[in-house]
This record gives sequence, C-alpha cells and structure tokens, in this order.
Amino acid sequence: MISNFSELFTELKAKNICKKLVVAWGVDEHSIEAAYKAVEMGFVSATLVGDRAKIESVCSAQGFDISKFEIVDEPVELAAVAKAVQLVHDKQGDVLMKGLCSTDKFLRAILNKECGLLPPKGLLSHVGIIENPNYHKLMFISDMAVVPAPEFRQKVKISGFLLNAAKSFGIDCPKIAFIAASEQMMDSMPACIEAAMLSKMADRGQLGKCLGDGPLALDVAIDEESVQIKGLKSQVAGDADCLLFPNIESANVFWKSNSKLCKDVKQGGFLVGTSAPCLLVSRADSAETKLNSIAAAVMCAK
Repeated sequence: MISNFSELFTELKAKNICKKLVVAWGVDEHSIEAAYKAVEMGFVSATLVGDRAKIESVCSAQGFDISKFEIVDEPVELAAVAKAVQLVHDKQGDVLMKGLCSTDKFLRAILNKECGLLPPKGLLSHVGIIENPNYHKLMFISDMAVVPAPEFRQKVKISGFLLNAAKSFGIDCPKIAFIAASEQMMDSMPACIEAAMLSKMADRGQLGKCLGDGPLALDVAIDEESVQIKGLKSQVAGDADCLLFPNIESANVFWKSNSKLCKDVKQGGFLVGTSAPCLLVSRADSAETKLNSIAAAVMCAK
C-alpha cells in the first residue's frame, strides 16, 4: 500500500511505469518544470502543446533540456487546448494536463461531444489526494472541484471513483467514510440520510470491495481519539482512506484548509470519469503539487 507521495514515486520506478503526458497550453514555468521533472524521473514522456517560442524561452531561462519534450507548436491558446485533447482522444496520450489555459476552456474541450474525453452519459468528477503529516496515510477525497451538489446516484458514482483511485495505490479493501455534520442519524439532514444509504450499499457489496460507514462527522472519520471518546463502533472511523463529502463547499474548504493551515502538507489530484485521467491543476499550484498530480494520474491510468 502506498502511504505517501515519496512511496508513489518509488513504486512507479520499481514497476517501470511510463505513460504519455500531454500538456494543454503548456507554456508556463510551473507546468513545464513539473513535466520536466516527471520525464527526468522516468514515469512519463511529455508532449507540450503551445507556443514554441514561449516554451523555448521558459526552458532556456530554467536550464531545461528542451529535447526532453515533444513540442506541438500552436500559438493560439484555444486551438492548443483542442489539439491536446484530440491527441489524448486519439490514444496518442495517456494523461492530459492543464497548463496555463483557463479552466473553462480546458473543460469545454474535454466535454466536446465529438472529440472530447467524457463518455456518453458519463459523470465528470474530481479526486484529490492529501498527504498530511498529522494523518497516518493518504486521504482520497471528493468532490471539491466539479460537482456542486451531487445527487444520490452521482454520489454512488463518485464513491466508485474514490475507491478505484485508492485501489490503484495498492489498497485492497479501501475504507470509505460518507461525511456529514454529525455521525448521528439525523433525518433533518439530507447528507445523513444519503450517507446511511451509501453505507448500507457498501455493506451489501454494491460499491465493490470496500468497507463503508456513514454518516460520519469529519473528526470521527480521521481521528481515533475522537472515536474512543464518543464510543463509536465502526470499521472505518478513525482510519478512513476515502472521504466522500456531501457537497463541493465542504470538500473544497477541507482541501484548502489542509493546504493553507497545515505545515508540510502535500497534495495532488485529477479529473475522473473521463476516458483518460485529466489534471485540472490550478495555475497557481506549485510545481510540486503538479508533479504529485502527474504521478497520481499515471498510477491510475489504464
């Protein structure tokens, strides 16, 4: 089982895994640096789609060997994004990464019905992975970026995305916590009701091989001391691998609280539900976060 990003890099090297990374409008320093490090570490070959002059300028300034990349010269941002998606759609790439382009342009290209990456009637979602030194293993969380208020059927699918990601990291039977404001079964809170339904589905094997419990408040989901104090009996509480949040606000706040208030936290994440992993990294994300995201997507790529 992979319990941190360092172990992830070691596992990729040990298994000699190498995938084709395509960067859409890959003209900025952080994206190019992350792709370059991934190439140097050996788990991707990288194609940068964008303005060659800008790419050459960044590589020259940073001392990167530009021959490490395949470059598709496209000086128009929108056309570059479309070209990058097309390459992955045509199986000339295994993982797609957003460069300096805006999120709306990136998503529109992915959702294009003719040459995009979302299957018919598919659900686009996002899995985030957090390495927090205050927790004993990685946390897989969803959805903090795409689905604002998932309906119950969407939560079932998102649960599957989370579990598949965790299993790709070597967790044979992931423990998934269905998060609500309380671990008490409160019929006044829809999140509690749906969490209980998902928990029962997990018990009956309808979510695949996993252990699921909910509703669980965040404290009892990830803190054994809270579990003991509250006298909660659960196979998941205090040891969750996966956290399914009830809405985008709660997941997003948890994600950003980790990144801004906790020292030495490492993060990564990618879009799921698509025919290939897609990295919806922020333009403000560090090169380290982008590198972690690339590695996680490569590990989960088919």
